[in-house]
Amino acid sequence: MQLEIDKDWELLLGDYIKTDKFKALIKFVEKEYNEVTVFPPKEDIFSAFSLTSVSNVKVIILGQDPYHGFGQAHGLCFSVPDGVKQPPSLRNIIKELNSDLGIGNPKNGNLISWAKQGVLLLNATFTVREKEAGSHQKKGWEEFSDEVIRKISETKKNCVFILWGNYAKKKALLIDKKKHFIIEGIHPSPLSAHRGFFGSKPFSATNDYLRSNNISPINWEIPIPNSNQRSLF
Repeated sequence: MQLEIDKDWELLLGDYIKTDKFKALIKFVEKEYNEVTVFPPKEDIFSAFSLTSVSNVKVIILGQDPYHGFGQAHGLCFSVPDGVKQPPSLRNIIKELNSDLGIGNPKNGNLISWAKQGVLLLNATFTVREKEAGSHQKKGWEEFSDEVIRKISETKKNCVFILWGNYAKKKALLIDKKKHFIIEGIHPSPLSAHRGFFGSKPFSATNDYLRSNNISPINWEIPIPNSNQRSLF
């Protein structure tokens, strides 16, 4: 098994990728895939980078762990493939999307269309064991994703960082607030969404900021999946 990062991200993150710490992380991940069931599928570990190039990054949404159930994780935070039932936090995100912008719910949770427009859907931890939430935390992924945030902040300008929940909010320390716009809010989890996530209007706020800086806004509408798509549930 060989893990490869798209060339533009490899250039951005080159110094970190060459460190012994990152090499040890990849060695650990490779061993895990060989010995136990790990999500997402190994070809999707870096799909956030494959779908959103460095030059195209406009918005960064930060998640924590990949989904740890069968068929859910595909390398994009909060997103699930076509045909997979929306997990609770994603369902709440889509409810707020409807409230904020009047976008209907297609019963689809695949956010690839966002990624292709420049929304980097970044998990702090890129891999997880099946049915073992947090099992790949503190193995090195967090330092790597911190470096991603730091490098975007340093090399880009006028990006929107959406930080939902206390874990994500801590990452604001890595971001240059003079160059970028940070949206901090309550996590969309059912345990907390009622405490201020609903009604926070992050999607319209993002687009207002992008327009104010002459950057094309995001079309947040989630396409309806192909009618021939087989449901996994």
